[in-house]
Amino acid sequence: MTLLALAVSGRGVVPPGTPVLRADDDALLRGRAAFETVRVYGGRPFRLKAHLDRLTGSAERLGLDPVPAAELEELSALALAEAKRDDAVLRLYWTAGSVGLALVSDLPDGLEELRERGLRLAALLGPVAEAPWLLGGVKSTSYAVNMAAIDESHRRGADDAVFVSPDGIVLEGPTTNVWWRRGETLYTPSLALGILAGVTRAVLLELAVLPVVEGAFPLEELAGADEAFTSSSVREVVPVVELDGRPIPRGPAAGALQAALRAAARG
Repeated sequence: MTLLALAVSGRGVVPPGTPVLRADDDALLRGRAAFETVRVYGGRPFRLKAHLDRLTGSAERLGLDPVPAAELEELSALALAEAKRDDAVLRLYWTAGSVGLALVSDLPDGLEELRERGLRLAALLGPVAEAPWLLGGVKSTSYAVNMAAIDESHRRGADDAVFVSPDGIVLEGPTTNVWWRRGETLYTPSLALGILAGVTRAVLLELAVLPVVEGAFPLEELAGADEAFTSSSVREVVPVVELDGRPIPRGPAAGALQAALRAAARG
């Protein structure tokens, strides 16, 4: 993604190549920073308050100074005005050194092609966050495991990963929430499992016409689904067509929820 605009706390808009962090900021030294990724539609960040609320919660769990939500909202507006893009990606950061950042980038290439083709997933053992110090549900910049999981899925011939617990319970993707349909019911892992409370996940729960069951489900439930899909802010809703080399059929729920999400975002 090409960085189009950057706004920094206490400084406002600066050129994208400007140095903005101290070398001793724990965000750099130890990955102690919280972040959010927000989809922008028609120049407006979608569900910005929900993202700022989650950023605040992540910062609290990481032991950072309180997030200045109003300032980050202002930085977002400044960066979006500078970028001059109707559709984009807004990323917000709050670091251990109390630096707030708002970055605006172009959308990644190939999103619609990926949605048309569908995702191939590889099931990988994921981090299990049953203890509070394991930071379950926290969106921090300590993302090396997530990125390594995506790389491993590529080595296995897939596009992305789905994390499972040691006893085979479906958790989430490295950057997504996971859903599937059996008959006239949708299923998705419960937040009680320590997964991220996705903002897009919450929107789909509001928009779903079919009943949704949240819980702890074995991988076999996903593998035998009538259809499956992932959700995230940037990719939106993407059908899953394969799990560990086994095909999963396409179905109507993913397309219906994608259309409903776009309508809600642009309404």
